[in-house]
Amino acid sequence: MLSFLFGGTCFLCRGAAAGVLCRQCDADLPRLPEALCPRCALPSPRGETCGRCLSTSPSYDATIAALAYDFPADALVHAFKFRGELALADTLAQALLARPAPVAERIVPVPLSAERLRSRGYNQALELARKLAHATGVPLDFSACERQKDGAPQSDLPLAQRVRNVRGAFRCTGDVRGRTIAVVDDVMTTGATLDELAATLKAAGAARVVNWVVARTLPPR
Repeated sequence: MLSFLFGGTCFLCRGAAAGVLCRQCDADLPRLPEALCPRCALPSPRGETCGRCLSTSPSYDATIAALAYDFPADALVHAFKFRGELALADTLAQALLARPAPVAERIVPVPLSAERLRSRGYNQALELARKLAHATGVPLDFSACERQKDGAPQSDLPLAQRVRNVRGAFRCTGDVRGRTIAVVDDVMTTGATLDELAATLKAAGAARVVNWVVARTLPPR
């Protein structure tokens, strides 16, 4: 009776649903194809390393992404990240868990600055990382890195300025020597933040860094 009166509403269409999303909205999620560059998770013929990663190798070694950052996935991520809809963490994590992921020894969420954390009240990457750690059994290390510089939000900047905005933003405060680290974030656009964090982890001795991101921004068609 309680479920009939108060539950069963799809987050997106508000129709009947057994979970957070109804079957149709779940089917409409823009899941990425299998043929992706293994380094940056952009579409690539036959799933080979793309020309950009071959010419300018990023600091991270691989990227696993579940969804294209397009409707309705972008609506879910935006609500989760900016409107405090933390109940979406499990749905977003499950989308990522459906992809085959490389083995990792530690899960590290992309840290927020102290100012941003106070303003938002939570770190969306940490909330995702909690779900992923619980599901995979890989230990969560949320204190391995900290953000020591608070710049403008990456989403507010032109693409060309994003690398400069995060340069020197992170500091490694934990022991990552010789480990394979899975870095968790909600969205990957240019990869500048993830590249800077991977460089910081490797400078501290990490052997390998892979990105686990829910959504990947694709180039314009």
